[in-house]
Amino acid sequence: MAGTTVAEVMAELAALEDPKARAVNERHGDDHGVNLGRLRALAKRLKTQHDLARGLWETDDTAARLLALLICRPKAFERAELDAMVRETCAPKVHDWLVNYVVKKSPHAEALRLAWLADPDPVVASAGWALTTERVAKRPEGLDLAGLLDVIDAQMKDAPERLQWAMNHCLAQIGIEHSEHRTRALGIGERLQVLKDYPTSPGCTSPYAPVWITEMVRRKEGA
Repeated sequence: MAGTTVAEVMAELAALEDPKARAVNERHGDDHGVNLGRLRALAKRLKTQHDLARGLWETDDTAARLLALLICRPKAFERAELDAMVRETCAPKVHDWLVNYVVKKSPHAEALRLAWLADPDPVVASAGWALTTERVAKRPEGLDLAGLLDVIDAQMKDAPERLQWAMNHCLAQIGIEHSEHRTRALGIGERLQVLKDYPTSPGCTSPYAPVWITEMVRRKEGA
């Protein structure tokens, strides 16, 4: 489908609009009504089209931006572009996909991680923490894990929601992946009690760090 225009894609997205899907998405802060399975099917049909992705992003439409993140070339974005994209992203799903599907694959990921961690905007900072969690799990060499735990201990309890979630994920990942820091990570989680009462569906693991850490370690060790 090379040569597809933004207008054609926007018309197709409009045809996929589902009021029930919108109601569900809006409960999570995402203002679009396109089923994500259908969105992914459309992306698979379009394949990679970076110029089209740029055009879709510029519409400021949430569904179009999600689609853009699926058909873009992550390594084609400059650092300043990615920084601007994170700062203008409001919908949680767009933010998550931007960080996980695009920024993590960018050659600028580490520079952005360091810059965003120190950013005063909590949403931008949460992207820095998400990138840090990725490194904790996959490339921990050079990270000051004890220092990260110091920051989490001091700041997570009163952090805004999205930043708190990102810091909590990092706390859990440190406890899961690094046994030498596990006792401290569990202690921080137990003392701060962040997300302790978060409702969790049957069969799912609680995001409360002590439960999350314990369960994932049990699975890894085959207990």
